[in-house]
Amino acid sequence: MALGGTLLFTAGVTLVAVVLTFGIARARKRYDTVDTFWGLGFAIVALAAFPFGDGPLTLRLVVTALTVVWGGRLSLHLHLRNHKLPEDPRYARMRQEPLRIFTRVYLFQGLILYFVSLPVQFAMYGTGIGVLGWLGIAVWLVGFGFETIGDDQLRRFKADPENKGKVLDTGLWRYTRHPNYFGDACVWWGLYLLACSTWPGALTILSPVAMTFTLARGTGKPMLEKGMARTRPAYAHYVERTSGFFPLPPKKVTPR
Repeated sequence: MALGGTLLFTAGVTLVAVVLTFGIARARKRYDTVDTFWGLGFAIVALAAFPFGDGPLTLRLVVTALTVVWGGRLSLHLHLRNHKLPEDPRYARMRQEPLRIFTRVYLFQGLILYFVSLPVQFAMYGTGIGVLGWLGIAVWLVGFGFETIGDDQLRRFKADPENKGKVLDTGLWRYTRHPNYFGDACVWWGLYLLACSTWPGALTILSPVAMTFTLARGTGKPMLEKGMARTRPAYAHYVERTSGFFPLPPKKVTPR
């Protein structure tokens, strides 16, 4: 199948997946089901595009495997985290407006997901794993490591009752306030580099840019930090000495 046909097919698959996820959320009475769908949706798109690409089998297998591993881990992590907590107030406030939550949350997230996944789809039509491809795998590994280790460090920190109200500032969290978000961005820059074996793939650069912007400037970092500043007094000092996104040595700041 030509690339254009694959893009249309995966768009349809994404829409069906969004609708099914919304139906499951309605049945569960938990609209935060969309958080679980986020990573899984990328895996679905990769698997849907895989059979139709005409690129080397090795390249297609690598891109699909990296996407499925990342998406599966993230979905499982978010599901295990969310099911122990009350539903996110952002979703709870729209509970009586199902059409609004479908269009403004589910459908919108599906559109973002599809756009960000373009490098994965274009990579299925690449020419092979060259220098940029190996660099992409290395960047992906760095990102996956940051995200996985960062999430595990935060999980263990929150599990200790003595840390209630405190700020995690050790491990990877000593060098960046968001090792998981930084890792997320690296994963998608890595997948983009794997798509760069052809010019059409290289033109999908706005996809990792969109993901990075969302994490660093959109609904990721700013919204999370707003809540942290409100509930944890020590967070302001943590912000002063710790990089907001890219890992850097902590600054020397005199405690107030």
